[in-house]
Amino acid sequence: MKKLSFLPLITILVITTSFAKGKHSNAGKSNDLPPDNPFFAPSKLPLQAPAFDKIKNSDFKPAIEEGIRQQAAEIEKIANNPIAPTFQNTLVAMEKSGQLLKRVSLVFNVLTGAYTNPELQKVEAEESPKLAANTDGIYLNTKLFKRVETIYQKRNQLKLDAESKRLVEYYYENFTLAGARLSEADKETLKKLNKEEAVLRTKFSNQLLAGTKAGALVIDDKAELEGLTDGAVEAAAQAAKSNNLAGKWVIPLQNTTQQPLLQSLTNRSTRQKLFAASWTRTEKGDANDTRATITRIALIRAEKAKLLGFPNYAAWKLQNQMAKTPAAVEDFLSKIITATTAKAKEEAADNQAVIDQQSGGFQLQAWDWNFYSEQVRKAKYNLDDNEIKPYLEIDNVLRNGVFYAANLLYGITFKERKDLPVWQPEVRVFDVFDKDGKQLGLFYCDYFKRDNKRGGAWMSNMVGQSYLLGTKPVIYNVANLTPPAPGQPALLNFEDVRTMFHEFGHALHGFFASQKYPGISGTAVARDFVEFPSQFNEHWAMDPKVLRHYALHYKTGKPMPQELIDKINKAGKFNQGYSTTELLAADYLDLQWHTLPADAKVPDVDKFEADALHRTGMDLPQVPPRYRSTYFSHIWGSGYAAGYYAYMWTSMLENDAFAWFKEHGGLTRQNGQRFRNMILSRGNTEDLGKMFRDFRGHDPDIRPMLEYRGLVSK
Repeated sequence: MKKLSFLPLITILVITTSFAKGKHSNAGKSNDLPPDNPFFAPSKLPLQAPAFDKIKNSDFKPAIEEGIRQQAAEIEKIANNPIAPTFQNTLVAMEKSGQLLKRVSLVFNVLTGAYTNPELQKVEAEESPKLAANTDGIYLNTKLFKRVETIYQKRNQLKLDAESKRLVEYYYENFTLAGARLSEADKETLKKLNKEEAVLRTKFSNQLLAGTKAGALVIDDKAELEGLTDGAVEAAAQAAKSNNLAGKWVIPLQNTTQQPLLQSLTNRSTRQKLFAASWTRTEKGDANDTRATITRIALIRAEKAKLLGFPNYAAWKLQNQMAKTPAAVEDFLSKIITATTAKAKEEAADNQAVIDQQSGGFQLQAWDWNFYSEQVRKAKYNLDDNEIKPYLEIDNVLRNGVFYAANLLYGITFKERKDLPVWQPEVRVFDVFDKDGKQLGLFYCDYFKRDNKRGGAWMSNMVGQSYLLGTKPVIYNVANLTPPAPGQPALLNFEDVRTMFHEFGHALHGFFASQKYPGISGTAVARDFVEFPSQFNEHWAMDPKVLRHYALHYKTGKPMPQELIDKINKAGKFNQGYSTTELLAADYLDLQWHTLPADAKVPDVDKFEADALHRTGMDLPQVPPRYRSTYFSHIWGSGYAAGYYAYMWTSMLENDAFAWFKEHGGLTRQNGQRFRNMILSRGNTEDLGKMFRDFRGHDPDIRPMLEYRGLVSK
């Protein structure tokens, strides 16, 4: 199953509004931040890379607040400019504003996402409502909107280039979606709702982080870990020591419902306990219980939608997406559900047959699925994960796989550097050079799980690309791969490998950005397009040229035998009914929460979830949703509310695009350059449907995705 990407909370607030913030009459132009604050001015390190060795927790709060104040002053000046509105004095001025706030917020997101602590969490809780208010200070600023609207109405007479015209449309759309046309009284109501939602989103994220950490399964008897490799047992012992539980074993929780070790644990009771620990991590009636938090967030969103003139939040949110409407999303998902659930039921029957053959005497449950499906896979394909892992050492995967594929496709090269400060010793940094030898940007990677790292995997920028600002991208990838025991190599499974290729696909989208304006640069595209480049990049993990180059035995250096590669390829569509169904269940949960009317009552989260899955035909007990409502970070703590379907939608896009590659010779520099020119370098500079059609030659076709997943025959 694909690992999923998301942007932490304040990145969403700042990236979408960092070019124009706030409205405060007392704002001035001077910089009241002490000069010794590392955010006072752009970093002097290469490409403005953050000086993590000089940044302290105490630097963030004053820098964020001064950043808000400065940007508010800039916005006030733009809104009250006595000169008639022009593209330059309004939109370009907005694009140039808020540099301090952007600088500090992007770095703050690195740490609150990947290396947080109680002091940073306190700052996050304090500043999120101020940032929300600051956002409202732009989009609900009547004078500013009138200037934007005037430019929008004249856009066809202004002789703007295509990117500039797109920027005009981008701003006008953002203002109208945010409520710029509301009455002053309704604007005040919306501001209160936005502020409350921002506070609750931060609360949810912190509850989830703490609940996931506290929910780790503690094992007292080593015998309960039967079936795990020696390395996995040692890693559990190390996790226990790190939590002051020497003599015990701890299995930390991943962000998803299913947990990786369920595949190997032979003790059914241990499997059930591990699954329950995951399933109930934020439903224990303690301070980390998220049920009240998410219910209120959902109802706030429904209230906001009603205020803005829409029947529900999804109807409002989807307007600027490729799908446009909830009905279009449901129509898309309906084309998948029948084949997917039928396949999952076939797979369940295969698993139950193994249980019966072994005289198990029980019916297959969710915590049994991975254990027995692995046995089915071994029987059908003679394939064992432990046979694969020795060939998937993380450095080989990164250098000889992820980077190598990017070089073959796009001609770019990488050079590790040790001189730049990082936020944690495991983080690595690479210069990224274009095909002509010029530097494209800097790449940071932080792959291993920690207790103070949010779950999942994601990409974001610390510095964005913009010709207007003269900046090049500084990009990072974060994941939660299982760390090796001390002195042992980091050996991966293929899901981990796909995660690395996936997140680097996002990075490529950022590195190849070639825009003047930061607001529409790189990955600043619709949710149901942004996962297209990342999921597309996963395909190269199994390309023969690439696989042979990185799948090298960590001891001998010998390449993976062709016999094993053939087994992996034959098993490529295995368990796709399950993996697609758990995604669809999460898609429908998201839509059900975000199509609630404003007067809805949600007395019981668990009942709402069960009813939602039943209504949509997704209540297969052996196939739980990939994320339960109570730990669904994408929709409560991040920016995928009413948009989780985007992973499936973009799977349609990327499989159709990959079909084009197969039709035109596969992995070649020529094909890679075409994809770079027509997709990866375009940012949000034109209609995304048109961008796809220009590349593919037709509208997105769902069939390649269904064929790739083995849900229909070719």
